[in-house]
Amino acid sequence: MEEKEMAVTASMVKELREMTGAGMMDCKKALSETNGDMDAAIEYLRKNGEAKAVKKAGRIAAEGLVMAEVKEDKTAAIVEVNSETDFVAKNAEFQGFVKAVTDQALATEAKDMDAFMAEPWIEDSSKTVQEALTEKISVIGEKLNIRRFEKIVSDGCVVAYIHGGGRIGVLVEAATDVINDEIKTCLKNVAMQVAAMSPKYVSRDEVSQEFMDHEKEILLAQAKTENPDKPDNIIEKMIIGRLNKEMKEICLLDQVYVQDSDLTVAKYVAKVAKENGANMEVKKFVRFETGEGIEKKVDDFAAEVAAQAGM
Repeated sequence: MEEKEMAVTASMVKELREMTGAGMMDCKKALSETNGDMDAAIEYLRKNGEAKAVKKAGRIAAEGLVMAEVKEDKTAAIVEVNSETDFVAKNAEFQGFVKAVTDQALATEAKDMDAFMAEPWIEDSSKTVQEALTEKISVIGEKLNIRRFEKIVSDGCVVAYIHGGGRIGVLVEAATDVINDEIKTCLKNVAMQVAAMSPKYVSRDEVSQEFMDHEKEILLAQAKTENPDKPDNIIEKMIIGRLNKEMKEICLLDQVYVQDSDLTVAKYVAKVAKENGANMEVKKFVRFETGEGIEKKVDDFAAEVAAQAGM
């Protein structure tokens, strides 16, 4: 005797859609396959979501958002989560997920991405961060990628700045014995400088001798090509001048402060510190730019449509 299948009702499909965010036909199929068992249907959709995620793995996720969060001026986290399209990056569902990933990063003890992805998910500890990502891929229907995170725990003060609606994000940490609105505004301005001018180092102290030697070698070759008749002692002076100019571009504290060209960033920070009776020193910055270093795929749209139509 055949086991009688439970009828799948419209209200069951609606309930499952609300719980999972999956499509109507997917929900109907899941309920049919699991004989109307809601928990089993959710599990079925999760597994199906994983299958979808694997299928999307060949696509390139180079859009997305950078988001940052600061807790009590002492702890900060910044994350980059990628999507395939700018359209999804502006979607409230995706933005809510990135916010949750940022909260996860703020609370994390993980030191690398593998450990981070294996942690219990902040919004539902029965799943990992990886599983939450897989489910979100299934719901949104695009390849998503939690690309990177960084967390700073400071004895001084840390601030965050987000530029262009999440295109660039910056954290700046300073050692300071005074934390007030003026100090925080100063550090926020420094973070804006980092976003705009993209320095490589905080100060010259961080620049390795190896890097300096390499740059000198390049500058020497350039100078000799441009000035073949000049004596070596003149060339040497030219190289020192050019190297100093380069340091002023790549070291944050040496840069001309964009909001007041009479000051360097170091002088601006010293000025605000003095006005507030603070001992303040910029220690670190983190700058994430969405999609930097990811090679974007240029699709032939006509070919894509033809492929989808099975032509």
